[in-house]
Amino acid sequence: MSSPFAGKRGLVLGVANKRSIAWAIAEELAGGGATLAFTYQGERIEKAVRGLAEPVGSPLVTECDVRSDEDIARAFSEVGEVFDGQLDLLVHSVAFAAAEDLEGRFADTPRDRFWLALDVSAYSLVACARAAEPLMEAAGGGSIMTMTYLGGERAVPHYNVMGVAKAALDSCVQYLAWDLGRKEIRINAVSAGPVRTLAARSIPRFGTMEEIVNERAPLHRPIAAADVAQAAAYLLSDASQNVTATTLYVDAGYHAMGM
Repeated sequence: MSSPFAGKRGLVLGVANKRSIAWAIAEELAGGGATLAFTYQGERIEKAVRGLAEPVGSPLVTECDVRSDEDIARAFSEVGEVFDGQLDLLVHSVAFAAAEDLEGRFADTPRDRFWLALDVSAYSLVACARAAEPLMEAAGGGSIMTMTYLGGERAVPHYNVMGVAKAALDSCVQYLAWDLGRKEIRINAVSAGPVRTLAARSIPRFGTMEEIVNERAPLHRPIAAADVAQAAAYLLSDASQNVTATTLYVDAGYHAMGM
């Protein structure tokens, strides 16, 4: 059995539970031989993340508030300590918008919660990429991937401010790819169709979204977290060594349809 990530050191942000897309990606990487560190947000999910990280032999599970530059600096410093100052892989699967802003009209989004969504969902990638840069440079290069969604390209009813945040995230991927490419650091995104995660439950009418995609996507089938994980693993692996600034769609082809 091949081990495409043998000797690779990675950091995964965004695992909340065993149904998280971030966890599916982590399992794929660990199964391929990677050694992974994890962050968690708040005491509420600490136990769950530690419980998942232990069986895969993680050397580090640490809290990280992505809205705090100081916390990001501390977390990446800890990563550097356990990985001898180097990092090969970074998985960014972090997003947030207030539940009330996923109802009603986007136009009614208040200023403070607009910036909250963009800070957590888009700027956090910039901050984490900047913190990872010296560790990846020391490793001779690296690969970063993040999670986006078609709602950043088209208006998806009730996705609202999160769609705007994903649009910003998509642009961040492209500009970061230019900045980091000369140091052999690649950055890409996976745009997944509806996946049944706990986070998806917070999106109003998620079931309707899933039904529409299943009906209208060329492949007419649902998307599983494992499908997303395999695509992410490709983007993080040496098999995609000349791929950067790219969005890979895992949505059964739905993104190509006009109606």
